[in-house]
Amino acid sequence: MDRIGLILRYIRQHPYCTQRELSQKLELSLGTINTLLKDCCRRRLLAQEKSIAGTYELTGAGDAYLEQFQVEGALIIAAGFGSRFVPLTFETPKGLLEVFGERMIERQIQQLHKVGIKDITIAVGYLKEKFEYLIDKFGVKLLYNPEYSCKNTLATIYRAREVLRGRNMYVLASDNWLRENMFCTWECGSWYSSVYMEGNTSEWELLYNKKKRITEVHIGGSNCWVMYGPAFFSKGFSEVFLPLLEAAYNSPGTEQWYWEHVLMENIQKLEIFMNCQPENQVYEFENLEELRRFDTRYQRHSDNKAMELVAEVFQTSESEIQDIRCLKAGMTNQSFLFQLKEHHYICRIPGPGTELLISRLEEANVYREIQPLDISEQIVYLDEHTGYKIAKFYEEARNAQADNKEDMAACMKVLRRLHESGIVVEHNFDIRERILFYERLCMEHGGTLFEDYKIVRSWMDELLNLLEQLNRPKVLAHIDSNPDNFLILPKGEVRLIDWEYAGMCDPLIDLGMCAIYSYYEESQVEDLIESYMGRPGSVEERKVIYAYMALGGFLWTLWAVYKSSFGEEFGDYTLIMYRYAKRYYEKVKKM
Repeated sequence: MDRIGLILRYIRQHPYCTQRELSQKLELSLGTINTLLKDCCRRRLLAQEKSIAGTYELTGAGDAYLEQFQVEGALIIAAGFGSRFVPLTFETPKGLLEVFGERMIERQIQQLHKVGIKDITIAVGYLKEKFEYLIDKFGVKLLYNPEYSCKNTLATIYRAREVLRGRNMYVLASDNWLRENMFCTWECGSWYSSVYMEGNTSEWELLYNKKKRITEVHIGGSNCWVMYGPAFFSKGFSEVFLPLLEAAYNSPGTEQWYWEHVLMENIQKLEIFMNCQPENQVYEFENLEELRRFDTRYQRHSDNKAMELVAEVFQTSESEIQDIRCLKAGMTNQSFLFQLKEHHYICRIPGPGTELLISRLEEANVYREIQPLDISEQIVYLDEHTGYKIAKFYEEARNAQADNKEDMAACMKVLRRLHESGIVVEHNFDIRERILFYERLCMEHGGTLFEDYKIVRSWMDELLNLLEQLNRPKVLAHIDSNPDNFLILPKGEVRLIDWEYAGMCDPLIDLGMCAIYSYYEESQVEDLIESYMGRPGSVEERKVIYAYMALGGFLWTLWAVYKSSFGEEFGDYTLIMYRYAKRYYEKVKKM
């Protein structure tokens, strides 16, 4: 820290302050303060205030000296999902949640404005459109991080590095809540906000020297000062830090790094200090339970549709809904786990755009018809119009493993039982109609299709014509026979969940879909067929399954392209599905 700068800053903010006050506020001895003041006067940065003995005022040279420390802007990180705040963050980014009626990000923006910092950039990703109103309300700029869903804050800072380069900048998290305004017009050295935590903690422990320069960083500690809250990057700090950040970003294995990992790994090269904060000043809410304890309004009324629904279905108050956890987000829906009176349940929230893809009325009818088979999850509530669903959670259950032959044999036994049940529903799953439907949705929403799409589309028509000529039998098929949708219970029972695509169709479509969901190679497909049939498949059966693999790959490619128009991305899933369409069309042709 520049001590001269600290002296000048404090006197600029607090005219007529005494040496004793400077000593207390800057945590320096009276002797050190006296020496620094004399140095400032010698350099004509300060002049003694004539009206009040023992006080000082800045000169023009002092003002000029202070200019180098002026904060030029702020970067607010707001790209992440906030999985520990579901179901609230299914609808609202974490930084836009309210604390005592005030949105966390807005509180920090207003605190910055109060000290004259108006140049504010918000790095967005998840639900980026929700932040757009801040441009008009506060004059902020938005910077989109396309990697928000697959990488951590290292990638966010990397994407925003030009905002930081050559400037004195605050770096904030959108979801922090600061009781008092800790920002300032001038900062005399780089720092990271720090609080003292008693007992064991998983926060990042800081070791430091007498001047409070950070010398080591450890993940986890006990009875220690930890990183907690915003940070400040000086020009000089960023000059050293950004090349290190760029090198880390371009190194393998850093995808899930926080930007603080770069700081930790290079702390000896970087001059950064602790900015120690008092108790109850900085809040980083770790989960929804912490927020509910802090702002009790969330216990009674969260303004969240899913929470309100659960309370209504179980005739209870929202405060009774406990142990809320995000489950692995599905590709169609979002789900969270919760506890009520010692029992756990799963609430499913339909994803954006699914109202066009799925008939919830048909889904509800399927659940009613298969109930006697006792092969699905236990449904507590299903809205036939919106698709909201609450189901029993099976303790200690696990998903089937696609590479476990015993698991897949048990799954195929359940599918065989379904197909041979004789259950009939009124609706079909018509893959030709679905392809046409998804294709139209993609076109209407500006979905980007592949360069050779027209050629591959004509191949799919060939396969559809082939299947129609074979006039295959129709049974109730699950369609979404992903191993993740098979639950293996502790005693070995199997439950097949999520029936939203189910309808009357060729039973072999379930094998084709299972194979592509499992990313199977040809030998694994043959094992799957034998596991289902109890024998090797005939040439015609294998041809049909291969055709459904190609058509399924093509169908889910269109589905993913459509979903991407809502800002949802699934990594390389689209490419893999498209390859299945091409590869297995070629196999059918060769047969």
